[in-house]
Formats: sequence, C-alpha cells, structure tokens
Amino acid sequence: MFPVRRALISVSDKRGVSDFAAALARRGIEILSTGGTERHLAEAGVSVVPVSKATGSPEILGGRVKTLHPKIHGGILADRARSEHLKELKEHEIAPIDLVAVNLYPFEQTVAREGASAEEIVEMIDIGGPCMLRAAAKNHAAVTVVVDPNDYHRVLDALAGGDGVVPDELRLELAVKAFRHTHEYDGAIATWLASRVPGAAEADPDEAFPERLTLDLARRMTPRYGENPHQQAAVYRSVGGTGIFGGFLQHQGKELSYNNFLDTDAARKIVAQLEGTAVVILKHNNPCGVGVGESQVEAYQRALATDPVSAFGSIVALNEPASPELAEAMAELFVEVVVAPGFSDGARALYGKKKNLRVLECPVYPIGRGEAELRAIDGGYLAQQADSVADDPADWICRTTRKPTDEERRALELAWKVCRYTKSNAVVVTNTVQTVGVGAGQMSRVDSCKLAIDKARLPLEGTVAASDAFFPFRDGIDTLAQAGIRAIVQPGGSVRDSEVIAAADEHDMAMLMTGVRHFRH
Repeated sequence: MFPVRRALISVSDKRGVSDFAAALARRGIEILSTGGTERHLAEAGVSVVPVSKATGSPEILGGRVKTLHPKIHGGILADRARSEHLKELKEHEIAPIDLVAVNLYPFEQTVAREGASAEEIVEMIDIGGPCMLRAAAKNHAAVTVVVDPNDYHRVLDALAGGDGVVPDELRLELAVKAFRHTHEYDGAIATWLASRVPGAAEADPDEAFPERLTLDLARRMTPRYGENPHQQAAVYRSVGGTGIFGGFLQHQGKELSYNNFLDTDAARKIVAQLEGTAVVILKHNNPCGVGVGESQVEAYQRALATDPVSAFGSIVALNEPASPELAEAMAELFVEVVVAPGFSDGARALYGKKKNLRVLECPVYPIGRGEAELRAIDGGYLAQQADSVADDPADWICRTTRKPTDEERRALELAWKVCRYTKSNAVVVTNTVQTVGVGAGQMSRVDSCKLAIDKARLPLEGTVAASDAFFPFRDGIDTLAQAGIRAIVQPGGSVRDSEVIAAADEHDMAMLMTGVRHFRH
C-alpha cells in the first residue's frame, strides 16, 4: 500500500487542473510543478513547489530542460518494494513522487493550424512530458499516472475511498492509457516528419511497404454492433491524418453503424469520379443506381430509376451541396445516410423531418490520394496501395471493326467509372446519363452479364457495358449483344481476346480495351 504524499503536475491542457490540484493539496499532498502550470496553480491559490527548487537546477534552454533530472525521475522510478532503491533515494536526498499528472504539448493541433511554421511545430515535440509519463506508467505498482483531465475525478474519488491510496486496478488502467497516449503522440510526430523527407511523395513503389508496418490508430467511436448484432465493432482514425472521410460532421440522425461506414466510403468514392451534377445510390457496398443531370433532382431521379426496389434503405451520395429540391424529391424514399460536401438550410430543414436519417457532411473524396489499404486475414493483414491509378479514355484502344460513336464513348466512360467501385466480377450497363443494370459479385462473368440485364428496368437497346476484368470466353459478349447492348469497355488481356473480339465483330459491337483491371473483392 503506497499512499500518495507527493505529486508532480505539468499539463498543457489545463482543464480542471486547478480544482484537481486544490483537492490534492487539501489532502496534505505536496505538489511540484513547472512553467505555465506552476503559474496557473499559484494564481488559483494552490501552494506549489517549483521543480527547479526541488532539483536545485534552473530551467534551461528556453524551458526545453526542466524535469530531466535524477531528483525527478529517481523519485518517480524508484521501486518502493526494493530496499536498495529506498536506500539510494535517501543517500541522494530524493523524495518519492507518487502521482504524475502530465499531458503533452499540442503537437497535432499545431500541425493542423493554418500558417504554423516548421519551427513552431518542432517546439511542440515534447521531451520531458513523455519521459515522465513512461516512467510513471512503468512504475505503476506504486505511482499513479494521469494523462487525461477526465480522469481527475476518478483519482480523487479513489483517494477519498482508499484512505489516500489509489487501488492497483486503477493505477494499471491509467498506466495503459498513458502508454497509449505517448504512442499516439510519437506516431503523429513521425508522420509529420516523414512528410518532410525530400522525395517522400515520389517514393519508389518497391519501397512503399516497409519491412515493419506500424499502425497508429485512435478509437473514434464504438457502433452498437458490427455487420451483425452478435459482433462488436469500433471505428478508428489514423493518428496524424485528416480524419475519417476527410473529417466529417454528422448533422442529425442515429449513430452511424459499421455497415453505414463501409457503404458511405464506397458511395463517396464513386460519386467523386463523376463530372457535373451526380447522385449515387448504394447498397451493400455496390451501386444500385448512378445518375448525372442538369440538376440534383434530375440526377437523383435517373439514379433511382435504375433499381428503385434496391434503393430502399440505401446510402445516397452527392458531389455537390444538397439542395432543398433534392431533399423534397427524396421524401418518399427510406434512406439510411445522405452524404454530401454541404447542405443548404432548406435541405437541412427538410431532412430534419426524418429524425433517424443520418445527414453527413464531408469533403468530396480526393481521387488519386493513394493511401494504403489493409485487410485482416487469419493471423495477419494484407496491405496494398489503393486503386488510385488515373484512367485516361484517350489511351483506350479499339480492337473491333466498328468504332464507338461519340455518344457511346460518353456512356462507356460513365460505365467504366461505376464499374471501378462495383464488387467483382462486375458488369455495369449504362446509357450516357445513368446506370441501367448492375451485375456485381458473381462467380462467373457471364452470370454478371445476365444479372445486369435481368436487373434492368430501363431500355437496354443501344446501351453500353463495362467489365472490370477481361472476358474469359465469348459467352459474355453474346449475352450482352442479345440484350441490345452496342458497345463494351474492358481491360483485355485474355488468351481468348481474339475470340472475344471476333464475337463483338459478329454482333457489330464496338469494343474498347483499357489495359487496366479494376477488381474489387
């Protein structure tokens, strides 16, 4: 049992620290402090011993060195259960420190501040703070470490209920929290420094994946459950990054679910590719309707017409701020999430009539960002670069006798963009302004062709199709041609390309080959 008799408090985030220190002082606990925290507590009437007085050494180098001293770290790290440690403390006139309340310089906030210089950011790399936190957390058998102001009341309650002793369980829990905090802090620093390495943005693709990959993630929220009610789930954000979906604001509605996050991510990526006013309706990670138009209402109606049945309970994504006219047009459809780069006041008011509808504001997905993608497998992870390669229709090669018309080319470009984010095997049928049929996730490509045709509610005659990978046999071409589809875009590269091209020529179809595959498992 190690009662708290001496505490060191040095915090950047001063929320509640005066009340915390005053409560410790009323228990007769001596308080050491430094710099701004020392002045803050003194102004609040809390009796404080300056660290420089306790160590006999002044702060030097503009405050860079304050607590890096044996009388501080010896007091924190001494194992109270080892007689030789206690003997050394006495020999060197070092008093034990039983509680360390420290939080670190606001490094991430400074990086995020517009106009912050490199010099300012470097000064926010805390040295003494992480050292004290790690020392106290290592010696949690005797020392209480507090990194989060929200834990002050828990420590005070424990002291009151334990006759001045913080219980082992709480000390251990707070030690874990301290190590996680320093880990996240170091990760943010490493991320920023790495971004400044000359040539980092043009790194050799062969070196894109280091021998050791360290994930630095902070839990953002815990949905009620995962894909199914019996699965627990959590949402993590990348420390030092721009935030989930580039930083989002939820204006209304229920808490986002695990599936909502997955579907919103896919919908944002599809709609970001589209030029002009576009609307994507997505369900279960696959588009069930995509439309472009002169207005959001026109684009929405075109997207909805593709598959109005599947649109029930969907995600709707926009590439422009939502208008009140669109919100009114959507009134009859049950939607889980609406995601857009902004919302007019009129749209907000109309969406507000559906209290459970999640209204999500976030920037349009930046195509070509190229962040790494991770997927868990049993015992490890798969890592790959994001499929951010730019598609240039000018590079597509026509391999058939008939060339596509200008109208067919426009439709093929739309079909290819939608196909890119549709689950493999994927075949997407479109006209120039909307999807007509979507065949996704089938085990054979001809079945995807059949599904896209069977799902169609709009006329198929004169439409075009995109396939995310090559056609292994001519049966897919025959199936599409019989439905009235007149042009196809696909990567090519099959050993039977000549057979597939011959089939297209027999049906007087135009076929473009991209040379790039867009599988999405």
